[in-house]
Amino acid sequence: MTTPLIVSETSAAASISTEPAAAPYIAAVDLGSNSFHMVIARIVEGDIQLLHREKQKVQLAEGLNEDLVLSEEAIERGLNVLAQFADTLQPFAPQSVRVIATYTLRRAKNSATFLRRAKTLFPFPIEVISGQEEARFIYQGVAHFEHFAGRRLVMDIGGGSTEFAIGEGSQPLRLSSRNMGCVSYAKSHFAAGKISGKRFERAIIQAEQELEPIVSSFKTAGWQQAVGTSGTIKTIRDIVQGFGWSQGAIELPMLLALKDNLIQHENSAQLDLPGLTDDRKLLICSGLAILIAAFRMLQLDQMVYIDAALREGVLYEMSDRLQHLDIREHTIQSLVRRYDIDQAQAARVQHTALLLFSQVRQPWQLTDEDALLLGFAATIYEIGLHINSSGVQKHSAYIIQHANLPGFNQEQQLLLACLVRFHRRKIRADEIPMFSLYQIPQVINLLVLLRLAVLLNQKRRDDFVPELTLSAASQQLQLVLPTEWLTQQSLLSADLLLEQKALKKIAFRLECPGLADTLSA
Repeated sequence: MTTPLIVSETSAAASISTEPAAAPYIAAVDLGSNSFHMVIARIVEGDIQLLHREKQKVQLAEGLNEDLVLSEEAIERGLNVLAQFADTLQPFAPQSVRVIATYTLRRAKNSATFLRRAKTLFPFPIEVISGQEEARFIYQGVAHFEHFAGRRLVMDIGGGSTEFAIGEGSQPLRLSSRNMGCVSYAKSHFAAGKISGKRFERAIIQAEQELEPIVSSFKTAGWQQAVGTSGTIKTIRDIVQGFGWSQGAIELPMLLALKDNLIQHENSAQLDLPGLTDDRKLLICSGLAILIAAFRMLQLDQMVYIDAALREGVLYEMSDRLQHLDIREHTIQSLVRRYDIDQAQAARVQHTALLLFSQVRQPWQLTDEDALLLGFAATIYEIGLHINSSGVQKHSAYIIQHANLPGFNQEQQLLLACLVRFHRRKIRADEIPMFSLYQIPQVINLLVLLRLAVLLNQKRRDDFVPELTLSAASQQLQLVLPTEWLTQQSLLSADLLLEQKALKKIAFRLECPGLADTLSA
């Protein structure tokens, strides 16, 4: 069993307490495939001031077998670290902490088991993000940390995956996540620490094959600076500097010289290199093979190291959200433009949905985040018209579920797809996903509000929806519409009756006083 390695750094100015502070504390937790990281910071005049870091080596990816099942031992290692992080984060409100899970929990078939057990000892929601979203966070961390007046290529070798990004300023232009990491490659190519020239060549060739699909696109975009981040590239930088081969940048001849040095040893346990710590010995060969492949395939001249990555990117995005600058709003508007969504109708449905939301927020204990996601779903529910009006709800759900949506974690994206998928017609309860971040009653409540907003705006007119009253209880709504108006809307009344029947099948009761009388008149 791998013993967690704990690295803790706290600035002299840091004092984490429950006392009110002039500047808000925030924390980002990165559940990586090799190590779990926690960074605590505070926001000072819109900038991030780092106060405290913790790193624990967990090697989660080591416990992922060929069938993508995470071992009990790996799960226990991860949960033990989360329990320790929970103790440090005890003074923090949930909205002040963001927890991001990457490759291993993204890929593991039993990740839901880990997430369910984590809830019992770690009070903060864990967001599993896509590979592209991981690459975006890494790029943002670098972009905010150090300004560069040009286009950058950023590379981050993780335990299970390696992320690449090209961007200019704070704007990423290309994002990719490749299924190759220092832990997974150590397991498959350098098992038990064995080193040889043939093992290196096999690892490098596999990494080059993994990179092949993105090479053309990335070269076409171009860059003026290549940046490496995180532990693997930092270790390689430290070694080449320790040998006196470089005072700053990493170059391919240095990497090849390091490979030749490593091949002289039969096992990584024998390694005694300047800048190589004990916890990195088993991973140095696999990380080096991936870096050599990247230099060759992307024809890199040199790479500089910057000490910022995913967790710093998460902190900066948290800071933006506190200042009401949410990248998800930009993402939704980008979809509206790209798919030429009827913006007038989207605005009508969103307005009605949020009006209904405001009347049931308290009894249903809904949050600002719920309102935001409902508004997003109302804005893009017709995105599937880009494919076909027949079965639009299915087409819309497919696009949302498979699109790259910067700022959304996997469950937020899945929730949007679910809401849009069942915004009309039958609700198939067995097709509603099981969520870790959301309770099923919460999902159903948001779905009912979206369905009613769409139904009430079926005539696509600004002056159509009358004043209404909505009251709520558990699995129940009462919708009160003006009797005279309802009498004039025979088609809508019939649709409301069908809606009552559809909701009844999922054990939800919708009451609409006067509806039956209207239809029998």
